[in-house]
Amino acid sequence: MTERRGLYPPIEPYQSGMVDVGDGHQIYFERSGKPGGKPAVFLHGGPGGGISASHRRLFDPQAYDLLLFDQRGCGRSTPHGELNANTTWHLVADIERLRRLVGAEQWLVFGGSWGSTLALAYAEAHPTCVSALILRGVYTATRPELLWYYQFGVSEMFPDKWEGFVAPIPEDQRSDMIGAYHRILTGDDREAQLEAAKAWTLWEGETITLLPDPETTEPFRDAHFAYAFARIENHYFFHDAWLEEGQLLRDAHRLHGIRGTIVHGRYDMPCPARYAYALHKAWPEADFHLIDGAGHAYSEPGILDQLIRATDRFRH
Repeated sequence: MTERRGLYPPIEPYQSGMVDVGDGHQIYFERSGKPGGKPAVFLHGGPGGGISASHRRLFDPQAYDLLLFDQRGCGRSTPHGELNANTTWHLVADIERLRRLVGAEQWLVFGGSWGSTLALAYAEAHPTCVSALILRGVYTATRPELLWYYQFGVSEMFPDKWEGFVAPIPEDQRSDMIGAYHRILTGDDREAQLEAAKAWTLWEGETITLLPDPETTEPFRDAHFAYAFARIENHYFFHDAWLEEGQLLRDAHRLHGIRGTIVHGRYDMPCPARYAYALHKAWPEADFHLIDGAGHAYSEPGILDQLIRATDRFRH
């Protein structure tokens, strides 16, 4: 049996800083790996999740010149938790600004979970700027996907965790959980905001791995992280991510000619596998790996193995 691949060794950025993208937003970015190497950009999940040091380790540092950034309002970007001028299309424009900043004519785009949504939106808008596309935990942000995770579906798999998710919401408002959370997370009651933010965020943290994994869940318990994560994620999903229904699959023909890899856990709870499979059918140039015995998190061994193999395959 072929040995599974794991992360590359820890690496520090060779450059980091802030970029003023307008509208009062400053976004944090960092570059690691080989200056002048294969250009790549990493798009984190959430929305509102931010980058971590381990994300740098998905790429061969001897081959890639990698840019990572915290999307508007999260991580080290400021203002923290800001929703104004924070939409999918603002982020797509930010990616283009960063591409020009590093002087890359084309770059490899890697996105997982919400990052896959953003990667698809970016690649379909700017296909000539993408040398290759790696997508993990494909999410197309349609109404059925949103309802599956936040209304009825995953609730049947995790009734104990669901109890914690619905707790901040009055019973007579639970027929629209995204809307009910939106009222609290954008309201004036700071204490209620934080309580709701923690419940929203922990629901995700406790349902993204096939088996319980305290190490993966722990960051989701942090109040500072949860505030931005819940506010931004709910803001995006309340507005259907500013996408027309079914837009990303409808426009998958724009990916024609782009090399790619799709990696998806069969038992991914937040992101049902049928949408990754539909993308595979609509974009045949991409390799497709449906990983048995895996959920959603990129750290799950079978998923991580294929992601590292993908970044290795596209490094030249």
